[in-house]
Amino acid sequence: MASLWKNSPSVPLSTPTSSTFQSAFIQPASSSSTIVVTSLAVIVSLLVLEQVVYRSKKASLPGDKWTIPIIGKFADSRSPTLQKYMKSWNSGALSAVSVFNIFIVMASSNEYTRKIFNSPTYAEPCLVASAKQILLPENWVFLTGKIHVDYRRVLNTLFTRKALAVYLQTMDTVSRKHYAQWLADAKKNPSPKQIMMTSRELNMETSLRVFCGKHIPDHIIPVITDHYWLITKALQLVNFPFALPGTNVYNAIQARKLVMKWLEHAAAESKKHIAAGGDIECMLDAWVSELRSQESTSTSTATKRDFSDHEMAMVVLSFLFASQDAMSSGIIYLFQHFADYPDVLAKVREEQEKVRGGDVSKAMTLEMLDDMPYMKAAIKESLRIKPPVTMVPYKTTRAFPISDSYVVPANSIVIPSVYPSLHDPEVYPSPSSYTPSRWLDPQSTANTTPKNYLVFGSGPHKCIGVEYAMMHMACAMGIASVMMEWEHVRTEDSDDTEIIAALFPKDGCYLKVSPRQ
Repeated sequence: MASLWKNSPSVPLSTPTSSTFQSAFIQPASSSSTIVVTSLAVIVSLLVLEQVVYRSKKASLPGDKWTIPIIGKFADSRSPTLQKYMKSWNSGALSAVSVFNIFIVMASSNEYTRKIFNSPTYAEPCLVASAKQILLPENWVFLTGKIHVDYRRVLNTLFTRKALAVYLQTMDTVSRKHYAQWLADAKKNPSPKQIMMTSRELNMETSLRVFCGKHIPDHIIPVITDHYWLITKALQLVNFPFALPGTNVYNAIQARKLVMKWLEHAAAESKKHIAAGGDIECMLDAWVSELRSQESTSTSTATKRDFSDHEMAMVVLSFLFASQDAMSSGIIYLFQHFADYPDVLAKVREEQEKVRGGDVSKAMTLEMLDDMPYMKAAIKESLRIKPPVTMVPYKTTRAFPISDSYVVPANSIVIPSVYPSLHDPEVYPSPSSYTPSRWLDPQSTANTTPKNYLVFGSGPHKCIGVEYAMMHMACAMGIASVMMEWEHVRTEDSDDTEIIAALFPKDGCYLKVSPRQ
């Protein structure tokens, strides 16, 4: 053993000391602790900064003094209700909230709501945070200035009286088809059924046939209907803002791709149809025909504006949102109101029999619509009580001096709320009462204060299809009133609302339908 150690290299045999342990263990631990402490300090500083920024932007506005770190009011916004929004509206003409560090100012007064709608130099529509991802940022609804004006100038030609007459024929046919199916289903099973989804199906087929005609194959209509529901769910006021697989926004983007494929196909087929001398049978046909007319009469290339299949499809995509969800909301609440107010339904039916000359199978015409003042009043009142779209988010493009005492910061969300204006007791006495007759008196405060009726918005982005929407609802409800009897089966949720992009009865509206003799 001695020789072994003797011939071995010299090896230090000293025992470990405290300095050795200090070098090996304590120093790395100190570095780790420094990193942890530094990270915590940064996080705390950012959270404090978040609160300081929120308080600074909020200034003197009503709202929470402090915001929940990072997510803000996201949890509350996941299940929006009118009651929650009313709390904000009642807190002041302007109020503040933060969601995912997005600073939001809500306007409840008619003055501030109209000011937002009519201030394109300060704010532009954004609908919801994810809207541009879903409907595409180049969609005409997000455009401003001259390019938006040019779009509207062309699109206005699609809502002339001549064009509306063509659309009305389609509306009549599709409505009768769906109500016949409602009655057939009720015959097999007479129990009450929710009309939430069946109304959406009626509206989607009506919209696709009016907009795209035969250029969309029959078997694709239910496919688009199902996929557009995914788009609707992602266009709620608040959604998880990132398009991660499995989220509403991600699903909506995938759905939009499929829907756009068929809408572009329809635009291409419409161009072929009109080029071959075909008649105008839908909105795309009317649009293509108008473009060909301008092309043949315009002498200046500067005044010509061609639209690609993609651009036309994006317009139809945006029209589907309004005609699908807002229109479905409007029709569902009309069914509910007519059932809950049988005296109103009796007057509607009396008017229908008069304009139809007793022939309930007679197709609706524009001339018949002109002679239906009570139906129009009933629709207008239903939309006032339950406006499909209660608010329309805008984004400030620069600091917006909305009042003498407050400036909305740039890149904030500012939301004009139409519900309070539509329930102002000074303009609409007994605002919660469904009273169509208020619209039949030219001297009523409802008629002499048109600035409060903001169902279709105001300003440069006011709904372009106001007459179209009123016509569709009048047609659908007129046919329903002569074809069917219906009973509203009330539940504990009948009077509560659910906001899924648009306003709906929380219970989906249960109806028991039967044929009308």
